[in-house]
Amino acid sequence: MELAVYITTFVTLMVVIDPIGLTPMFVALTKGSNTAQRRAVALRACFVAAILLTLFALFGEAVLGFAGISMPAFRIAGGILLFLTALDMLFERRTKRRKSQTSNADDPSVFPLATPLIAGPGSIATMILLTGQATDMAGIIGVLLVMASVLLVVLVFFLASGLLERALGETGINVITRLLGMLLAALSVQFVLDGLASFGLASGLG
Repeated sequence: MELAVYITTFVTLMVVIDPIGLTPMFVALTKGSNTAQRRAVALRACFVAAILLTLFALFGEAVLGFAGISMPAFRIAGGILLFLTALDMLFERRTKRRKSQTSNADDPSVFPLATPLIAGPGSIATMILLTGQATDMAGIIGVLLVMASVLLVVLVFFLASGLLERALGETGINVITRLLGMLLAALSVQFVLDGLASFGLASGLG
């Protein structure tokens, strides 16, 4: 694969995963956490996302097919789960749970950060397509290295999220949390509609 292909791969994954757009979401989901907890969540989220994206890059739709799950069904399920998270953000249920708990039971690193926000239907489908275009194992490894570099960018943005939180303040975080909750709800509905459209069930919508 040529250098231009790797550059295109990097840009594509950056757009799909969107580290800049994920950072305010990370701040909202880790609201009330200290620096060490936030760092642990960021590392766990990126690590799990890397494993998931690598798995799908290497085995593609066969992974879903083995379990009898189609990509449209995966999109719909991800959208429903994401919608539940959006409701938590809109009504501050997540914050209230954090205040009443001292454990890490409400750890957002695996869900919804690692999946479906980082390793979601879009990025998974992108990895399947990109590795499918590779002509040999060297090309596939190259795509995986590019993916790892994008996740490194995500991690850097997550680790710097404390600066954003201090700049916004308590009131700003509350406003952003609700705004992102609305956007997340809309994104989750779009996931469901995309899945339904793939089945030919939502052709008259939108």
